[in-house]
Amino acid sequence: MAQKPKVAFYWCASCGGCEETVIDLDEKVLDVVAAVDIVFWPCAMDFKYSDIETMADGSIAVSFINGAIRTSEQEHVARLLRNKSALVVAFGDCAWMGGIPALANLKSKKGIFNRSYLESPTIVNPEKIVPLEKSVYKGTEVTLPKFYDTVYKLDDIMEVDYYLPGCPPTAKIVANALAAVVAGQLPERKSVLASDKSLCSSCSRNETKPDSVIIKEFKRIHQVIADPETCFLAQGIVCMGPSTRDGCDYPCIKGNMPCTGCFGPVAGADQGARMTAALGGVIESEEEADIERVVSGIPDPAGTFYRYGLSASLLGSKRKDKI
Repeated sequence: MAQKPKVAFYWCASCGGCEETVIDLDEKVLDVVAAVDIVFWPCAMDFKYSDIETMADGSIAVSFINGAIRTSEQEHVARLLRNKSALVVAFGDCAWMGGIPALANLKSKKGIFNRSYLESPTIVNPEKIVPLEKSVYKGTEVTLPKFYDTVYKLDDIMEVDYYLPGCPPTAKIVANALAAVVAGQLPERKSVLASDKSLCSSCSRNETKPDSVIIKEFKRIHQVIADPETCFLAQGIVCMGPSTRDGCDYPCIKGNMPCTGCFGPVAGADQGARMTAALGGVIESEEEADIERVVSGIPDPAGTFYRYGLSASLLGSKRKDKI
């Protein structure tokens, strides 16, 4: 009997949604289990790092690593899986582009610790204790992983073969990726395993978008009752569709919520820069004061335009302290 390809899943700095996507395969997960041998999946089963350390280099067919790299432990395990795997897939936005965790790159490590452990209104910490990499408790030295100053995308620290977009990726594209691995029918290395068209290209609301969009003010989705049939941009609501890759099956749009950009940019584009340029061309004014008034309707530009991809962006690529 032919040996089934070995597959590993690992969770770094992320919310766990990518792991939920694997479960969302529903009955298809049984097909996955039948087709592959899952040799490492700490989220779902009892595995130890030693289980991987004793394996031969390259013996795992593919490792799906989700989450950004924020700590030394995450880097260590990711590199370990890289050595043991023929292929590594950056599974989801956090691994591919830094994801929402990378928004922390707008703040310092000290500022994050102060807010989390000292300044938050729900914190009671009169002794002002913050985590230390090394401390002594009852005569025993206790160590924690190093918390890096920067949130890294996966290919900042190692070679990545393929990328699965999404926050999280859909069960459909995960199933397709697994099937391609099993069948040995993967595309060119370094490919993003999803469409390279923009979401607008197939959005049902695109028909309602006027030839010339003119925006007098930006409105946030909670401030209005959005028309469920009309293009969000035509309603003055920021929708990241023009600068976002297609393939998510539009759960947000179908729920009358604008695209937030979770499938990342199309090839060769900086998602935030492309969206900024698009919006800059549709603001109805050339007066600086009026433009500032309109733009003030987007209170968090970095979080709006780079919500999922700061580590991979023009804005965030300069912040690369050495690990």
